[in-house]
Amino acid sequence: MPDPRDDDTADRLIGDARTVRELFDLLPAPVAGVEVPGDYRVVAANGAYRTLIGREGFVGRSLSALMPELMGQRLFGVLDRVFASGEPETIREWRIQIPTETGPGDILYIDCAVIPQLSADGEVTRLLAFVQNVTDSVADRKSEERRADTAERRLEEASDVIEILQRNLLPPGLPILPGLQIAGSYLPADAETAGGDWFDAVPLPDGRTALVIGDVVGHGVAASAAMGQLRAVLEDRLDHSGDIAEALAAADRLAGRLPAARAATVCVAAVDPAGGAVTYCTAGHPPPLLIASGGDGRYLPSSGGGPLGTGSAFPLAHDRLGVGDHLVLYSDGIIERPGVDVSAGTVEFARAAADVAADRALREEWLSAVDRVTTQTIELLVRETGHADDITLLAAQRTGLPAPLRMDERARPAVIPSVRRALDDWLHGLGTRAEDAILLRHAVGELVTNVVEHAYGSPPGHVRVRAEATGRGSVEIEVADDGRWREHRREPDLERGRGLAMAGDFADDLRVDAESAGTTATIRHRLTRPARLLTAGDVTPPPAPAKDLPELLLILDQPSERAPRIRMDGPVDATTSEQLREELRMRTRGGTGPLTVDLTGVTHLASAGVAVLYEAEARTGAPLLLYAPAGSPAQHVMALVALPHTTTDPG
Repeated sequence: MPDPRDDDTADRLIGDARTVRELFDLLPAPVAGVEVPGDYRVVAANGAYRTLIGREGFVGRSLSALMPELMGQRLFGVLDRVFASGEPETIREWRIQIPTETGPGDILYIDCAVIPQLSADGEVTRLLAFVQNVTDSVADRKSEERRADTAERRLEEASDVIEILQRNLLPPGLPILPGLQIAGSYLPADAETAGGDWFDAVPLPDGRTALVIGDVVGHGVAASAAMGQLRAVLEDRLDHSGDIAEALAAADRLAGRLPAARAATVCVAAVDPAGGAVTYCTAGHPPPLLIASGGDGRYLPSSGGGPLGTGSAFPLAHDRLGVGDHLVLYSDGIIERPGVDVSAGTVEFARAAADVAADRALREEWLSAVDRVTTQTIELLVRETGHADDITLLAAQRTGLPAPLRMDERARPAVIPSVRRALDDWLHGLGTRAEDAILLRHAVGELVTNVVEHAYGSPPGHVRVRAEATGRGSVEIEVADDGRWREHRREPDLERGRGLAMAGDFADDLRVDAESAGTTATIRHRLTRPARLLTAGDVTPPPAPAKDLPELLLILDQPSERAPRIRMDGPVDATTSEQLREELRMRTRGGTGPLTVDLTGVTHLASAGVAVLYEAEARTGAPLLLYAPAGSPAQHVMALVALPHTTTDPG
C-alpha cells in the first residue's frame, strides 16, 4: 500500500481528489451535501446545484441562515426525517420558491432524493440531496391535463346539447284524452349523437287522435334537423285538417326538397276513442302492433306505400281498436337488435309487448299499462342484446269514456273543500299530472269561493260545477251561479277581489259571462303527460358483443345470359351504404345500363341501404332489377317499404 507521506503518492492522491471534485462539479443533476446535526451546514454543492440556487459562496454556511424562507416552506422536514430514521426518502413534484439575492425567485417544481451517509458506528453524519428540476415536465403535464379537462367539458357540454336537442325535438307532452291513454319512450342509439327517430300524438279536429312515428335515415345533427322539419309539417297539417293523406303529401314534398329527409319512413294512425275505428298509413314504416285486451299481439297489414321523397303513393288501411286494446307504433331499432334475425325480432317484440300489456312481466302497479308497454318492453328486450339503433315506442290504449264531473250544491263555505276533493278525484282518473291538478284545484277553488262570498245574500243559492275532458287534449270546467255580484264587506286592507285574477293565472284561459240571471266562469287548460327520453342506464343493456373483425359487404359478379348481375353478401347499413352507392353507379355506367342485384346474402338491410336503392332506381334509366328470396332479411324490408323487387330468381 502506498505511503501517503511519499511525495509522489501525495501528488497522485491530490490529483485524484481534484479529478473527483471536477467530475462532481460537472454532474448535470444538482447535488449538495449537508452536515448534521445542527443547521444543515452545506459542505459540498456542484455547479448544477449552485445554478439552481442562483448564487455562489454558500458552502460552509447553514441552509437556515442562507435561505430562511425555506423554513416556512417546510423543506427541512424531509431532512429531519432522514436524519432521524437513517433511511433514504424521495419527494416528488414539490412546489418551492428559492429566494434570490434580488427577490423572491421563481416558482419551481423539484424531485429530490435525500440519502444519509453513515459513520462507522451507524450514525448519520451527512445527508446528500440529489435534486431534479421538473418544472418544465410538470408544466407540460398540467397543460395536458387542462387540455384533457377542456376536452371533457366540451364533450359534456356537447352531450348536454344533444340531450337538450333531443328533448326539444320530442313532443313537449303527450295529450291526455277522454277514452285514450297515450305514452311514448325514446332510447337513443348513442347518448353523444342526435338521432333521427321521432313520435307525436296530435288531437284532430273531428275528435280522433293521430299517432305518428317516423325514422329519418342516419344520425347526427342533419338527421335531427330533418326530423324536426318533418315532424313540424305533419303536426301542422294534422292539427289543421285531420287528413292523413294530405299531411303525408306535404311531408313527401318536403322530403323531395330536403336531401336529409329523403327515404324517411313514417307511420300515421288516427284512432277514434268513441268507436275504436283506426285509419292508418305505413309509408315505408313497420306496421302497427295491435294487442288485444289480455291477449296476444298481431301486426296490422301494411297499407303499402314507400318512404317519403321516393315518388310513392300513400294508400290508407283500416282496422278497429276494442276497449282495453293497445295500438303500438315503433321504430325498427326494437326489432333489428344486434345478433337477432329480423323475423325472430319481430316475433319477440310482439310477445314481449303483449306480456307487458297484460301485466305478465314486471309488476309496477304505479305505472299505467301504456307506460309499462313503452318502457318495460324496451328494457326486457334490450338488456339481452343491447341495441345499435334508436328505439322509439308510442302506445295508445282505448279506455272507457270518462263521465263528466257534475256538482250542484248550496253555496256555503263547506262546499269549497268538497269541490276540491271531487275535482282531485276526477282529474286523477284522467291521469292528470300533479302540477296541472294543483293549478286547476286552485283556479276552481277561487271561482267557487267567489260564488260563496259574492253571488248571494241570505239564504244562499246554488253553485254548479261541471268538468269535462275534450278530444283536443284540454279540460273545460264551468263554475256557475244564479245570483248577482255582491261586494263582501270586509276591511279594505284584506285586498279582496283577486280571486278571478288568480284563477286566470292558474289556467290557460278564463272566460266570465255575467248576466242578470247569474254568472258563468269557464276555464280551459291543456293536459299533457311527459314523453320519456330514456338512457342506457334506464334499461341497463350489456355492451354489444365485440367483433374481432368488422362486418364487410361483399359485392361479386354473377354469370348471367341477360343483364349484368351482381350478388351482395353482408350488411347494407350506414357503414356500407356508400360502398353500395358507388358500386351501383359503376355497374350501371352512371345509371345508363341495366343491372340485376341479387340480395340473397344480405344479412341486414337498414334504412341507409334502402335510401341508396331507392335513389338508384330513380336515377337508372335502364332496368334495375332487385331480387331477394321470399323470407330473406332483404325481402322482408323491401316489402315493408314498398321497394319494387322480385322474389323469383330471374336466372
